[in-house]
Amino acid sequence: MAVAPVPLWAVCVLRVALATVYFQEEFLDGERWRNRWVQSTNDSQFGHFRLSSGKFYGHKEKDKGLQTTQNGRFYAISARFKPFSNKGKTLVVQYTVKHEQKMDCGGGYVKIFPADVDQKNLNGKSQYYIMFGPDICGFDIKKVHVILHFKNQYHSNKKSIRCKVDGFTHLYALVLRPDLTYEVKIDGQSIESGDIEYDWNLTSLKKMEKSSAESKDWDQAKDDKSQDWEKHFLDASASKPSDWNSELDGDWQAPMLQKPPYQDGLKPEGIDKDVWLHQKLKNTHYLTEYDLSEFENIGAIGLELWQVRSGTIFDNFLITDDEEYAENFGKATWGETKGPEREMDAIQAKEEVKKAREEDEEELLMGRGRQRQSASRGGAEREGDTESQTGSRLRALSREPNAGLELTNWEIVT
Repeated sequence: MAVAPVPLWAVCVLRVALATVYFQEEFLDGERWRNRWVQSTNDSQFGHFRLSSGKFYGHKEKDKGLQTTQNGRFYAISARFKPFSNKGKTLVVQYTVKHEQKMDCGGGYVKIFPADVDQKNLNGKSQYYIMFGPDICGFDIKKVHVILHFKNQYHSNKKSIRCKVDGFTHLYALVLRPDLTYEVKIDGQSIESGDIEYDWNLTSLKKMEKSSAESKDWDQAKDDKSQDWEKHFLDASASKPSDWNSELDGDWQAPMLQKPPYQDGLKPEGIDKDVWLHQKLKNTHYLTEYDLSEFENIGAIGLELWQVRSGTIFDNFLITDDEEYAENFGKATWGETKGPEREMDAIQAKEEVKKAREEDEEELLMGRGRQRQSASRGGAEREGDTESQTGSRLRALSREPNAGLELTNWEIVT
């Protein structure tokens, strides 16, 4: 019996239905974004955001995002969503960032907060679960932060992950999996991955956790042993061996026997063999407790950062449990506009070069014109000087004793 093929659109719809989207923001409804995002008022000097697609873009409306607007400022803004736990699930944090101003020093990262974060007082001391994204400052710092909160401490990835430093929009994605593996993607390409336990320098902390757990087990074992001791009795039928040497072997003691379990009305059976009291020290819980990728009360996403030069645009935020959904979302947003954005930038660059060339040529022509005018004025000034000198000479001669002579007898000296 032939099976009818399943349409591709049906597969896509099923995939979307299976994915859990905790948060998704594209800023497609104009200024209504202000109803969802809360600007922190913790500091009156915090910079402000506006909705903008920038000086160049792939699509004027689709590329609109939150843009920093003031130089040399801290920024703090956040959006809340229904709290959830990612225990036993994959967690994907994804967004786009565009340093249109060619970032010299400042952050382009996002933070994931607990649901009880105080949005109005959001600041650099506000506790967060995850900090992820690019950070640029000078020639030395051009990295992607991946910082996770665990046991009241922040732990950074020990690997150096380089970020993009140009002025175009880039897609950043962090994947945390329940098997304690992770992956960092930029523009859909995996640039770093590995094991959280080793890439966050946590093996020493793990050993401390294990040692502490075993110490607790040892204390518990001693307590259990003292309780179990009451369930044992001396074997009265035992006798000292004939070859026992008290001087060498010490005082002989009868072995302890364990009382066998029995139900009411039944007599316990005799025990012929000695019982060795031993409990293997083992804690099987410290590994499950030691799970850096699980967060119980995720409830907000925000931007809390510093920028020397403003102009960065944040857009296409996504938090989900499905890697494939995140990949498709990235293709439908950043993937559709990245090409046209670069084309628009190239056209603007050519226009700027052309304009600069025309301005140079205009200045050159104006310079030549000024030179001609200057030369013309110079000649006129020289002729004026000659006439002035002649007039002065005539006036000087008129003041001489023979001034009453006829004009024809005047001496004209040029």
